[in-house]
Amino acid sequence: MNQRAPLPPVPEWLRPLAEIAGSVEPERLSPRFPHPPDDARPAAVLLLFSDGERGPELLLTERATTLRQHAGQVSFPGGRVDPGDGAGQEGFVAAALREAQEEVGLDPAGVDVFGTLPTLWLPPSNFAVAPVLAYWREPQMLEPVSTAEVRTVLHQPIDELLDPKRRFTVIHPLGWRGPAFDVGTPVPLWGFTAGIIARLFEVVGWERPWDVSDERELPTPS
Repeated sequence: MNQRAPLPPVPEWLRPLAEIAGSVEPERLSPRFPHPPDDARPAAVLLLFSDGERGPELLLTERATTLRQHAGQVSFPGGRVDPGDGAGQEGFVAAALREAQEEVGLDPAGVDVFGTLPTLWLPPSNFAVAPVLAYWREPQMLEPVSTAEVRTVLHQPIDELLDPKRRFTVIHPLGWRGPAFDVGTPVPLWGFTAGIIARLFEVVGWERPWDVSDERELPTPS
């Protein structure tokens, strides 16, 4: 019987995430669209945590405003799984690390992957997205490599994401409402990425009470 290799050690503050990685139900992270259809295309995003100068951080990117889809949005590094990435969990991990290297120059050699979350459905692009959890042992300031995709790189302090004053409910022009975060960009952190962050922080007990009645219209990227 083959035994799974032990996961790399993570800092104490990351242990709650590592402990729930293989057990959290997809409905907890994406109540509306937890299960991808059979024809969904595999993709992966990288939730890269690190100990930065301002405390624990999460790596985010502000997408280029010229993109046809998700222009100006704040998101995790990531993209579709290519044939060369492999299959199954290994393919998701390889895709997440490869995309981060291509987009922002991340060196995968300095990254410890400690788990993956359930694969979730992203209806607009019909992707089955696997969030890959990783710890960056020696973080460095990164810059966009693919400027056609990435406008800026955000080394986002987690304490700021948890700040109740930075949280609100965004209202999409089509009427959709969802969690959002003020991260200092023209377009706030919202949508699929914000949903994962908000619900993940709630599951591990990090969330602080915030005013859910604070509703703001979604600005357009400039």
